[in-house]
Parts: sequence; structure tokens; C-alpha cells
Amino acid sequence: MPEIDTCEISFIDENKVKAVQRNIPLEGTVNQLSVIFKLMGDPTRLKIILALSMEELCVCDIALLLGLTRSAISHQLRLLRGPRLVKFRRAGKLVYYSLDDQHVKHLLKDGLEHLSD
Repeated sequence: MPEIDTCEISFIDENKVKAVQRNIPLEGTVNQLSVIFKLMGDPTRLKIILALSMEELCVCDIALLLGLTRSAISHQLRLLRGPRLVKFRRAGKLVYYSLDDQHVKHLLKDGLEHLSD
């Protein structure tokens, strides 16, 4: 017989609800976080982020790694720059991309650890 996964009676623990409610981020913050997870939810963009978690790379390097055009990679990188997932630096005629900060690397690490548990 399958186990029931919902309450059989209606009971609200108002103290718990209020405590959680006080700690849920504001709507704007939730929306920004949602954008980050949506961007990271695309396999191509996630591969780019994974590659950049290992090494600073130029668009040409990433295009070769993923078997895509430079134009396609540039488009994805523009999307990732918006919420500060990646950043770039110019070195002469080359533009190198890297993760914007260690928080992005931690998101990846935590996600991979979750999969291996």
C-alpha cells in the first residue's frame, strides 16, 4: 500500500509559518534568483559556466570546447553577464571570460554534490 504524502487533517503551526514568512526574501530578490537559476538551467550555458569554473577562456576556446559558433557562444555569454554570473577582460584583441565571483563556483559545487548524494 502506498504511503500517503499529504496531511490527513488540516493543522497550521502559525509560529512556524510566521518565522518562515519573516525570512523569505523580498519579491525582487526572489525574481533575481529565479533568473539566475533559469539561465543556469540551459545545458549550453551550464557547460559554459562549468568550463569557466576551471579556467579563464576566450570565446574561441569555448566555441571549440562546445562545438558551437563564436556567435552562439557570444550570445550566451551576454545573457550570463547580465546577472553577473560571468565577467570579461580585454587583452589586446582578445576577450577573456571567467566566473564573476566564487558564489557561482559554489552553486556548481553544491549542485554536483547534491547529485552524488
